[in-house]
Amino acid sequence: MADIEAAKINHDNHLLLDQPCLRLPYELLRKNFRSVHYPLEKESTSVKNLLKETANGSLNGKASPQDVVKNLDLMLVKMRGLKRKLTAAAEEEDRLYRQMDSRVAHMRELADLNTVDDVKYEAWSRQRLDRLLVDYMLRHGYDSSAIALADERGMRDLVDIDTFVAMSKIRKSLEGGSVQEALAWCNENKKELRKMQSNLEFMLRCQQYIEMMRTGAQSRMLEAITHAKKHITPFNDTFPEEVSNMAGLLAYRPDTALEPYASLYSASRWQRLADAFVEAHLKLLNLPMNPLLHIALSAGLSALKTPACHSTHQDQASQDEAPEPPIQNGTSTSATPPAAPKHHPHHPHHGTASLTTRVCPICSTELNALARDVRYAHHGKSRLLEHDLMLLPNGRVYGKARLDEYAAKSGLAPGQVKDLVTGEVYETSELRKVFVS
Repeated sequence: MADIEAAKINHDNHLLLDQPCLRLPYELLRKNFRSVHYPLEKESTSVKNLLKETANGSLNGKASPQDVVKNLDLMLVKMRGLKRKLTAAAEEEDRLYRQMDSRVAHMRELADLNTVDDVKYEAWSRQRLDRLLVDYMLRHGYDSSAIALADERGMRDLVDIDTFVAMSKIRKSLEGGSVQEALAWCNENKKELRKMQSNLEFMLRCQQYIEMMRTGAQSRMLEAITHAKKHITPFNDTFPEEVSNMAGLLAYRPDTALEPYASLYSASRWQRLADAFVEAHLKLLNLPMNPLLHIALSAGLSALKTPACHSTHQDQASQDEAPEPPIQNGTSTSATPPAAPKHHPHHPHHGTASLTTRVCPICSTELNALARDVRYAHHGKSRLLEHDLMLLPNGRVYGKARLDEYAAKSGLAPGQVKDLVTGEVYETSELRKVFVS
């Protein structure tokens, strides 16, 4: 019964991780609608007014035939331009609807599965892992690798390549010292950024001002003052300290050591601007700040983490030597003896090694930092614990019945037990009873 319960798929928990996959096309559809709604209203109103003016002028004789023809040509130009915008928006809408259909179908496959033992679940979970890997690579700028993986797996409609490639392009331009692309993006999303109370555009305008001041040329400094009056001073009520620092920058050159002006001239500001843009971009689209792969790993690591995984001893051991293999048994690592041993409970005694042991995921060098801030596992009911646990001197934990059975099969003398993995023999008086906390 316990195995059946453990193998049962919790669809709600799966959907928590896959929410961004379903949400993003919807957010992009809203953005696509907003991008054409205002031009449509503006151009259609302009054409209607011009048509009315032309018709009235033609009827009362105030407009010459040449003026009428000129106005008609102008209306045709405006309508053709509007048609191009609407055509592009319609194509984008079709693409997003196709993505939504593919993603809903992908999630429907999961809804039809009930247990992880189903042969179809392995293929579905493998495809989800590929999605998480593509998301991770796109967020870290490995665009070509992400595109290659998506094309190889045939899942372009399940990942958000175009969105993240556009984000990566602007991020790289900021890291390269250009704010033009980011300012254009801010202008496209001005209303949404204002609702979010984002300071990204203000930071970009400040950086423009700083770069003008960096040159030291008189003409550029006058241009910087004009720029500040137009783009920085209006934010005095919202960001008074920052505006004051920008004003004070007039008295200091780039080689100053006085703070905060030295930091304002620092080249590291470009990286902070890039990070601020990525944060605003993800927040605008309701996407998580961390890669989905990290979120999935954190959930799994939390289920395995115990207080000993980041103990003072473990932190010191990770600096002094490589991690040793953990104990190999079928019991929960949350079991603790009355007196804790001096070594990590996941690991065998120093000097003991076995090819059958595995590295503790939490204590591995690859995942230790990621697991440091996740919560400890909380098990309301332990289903995998053996009865009457005993701790061997080498740090391994087994059930007493299994130790007795193995000792009998090994032909040991009464009062002796044998480690099932290493083969070490101990007296029963050396064993200590383990209690589950």
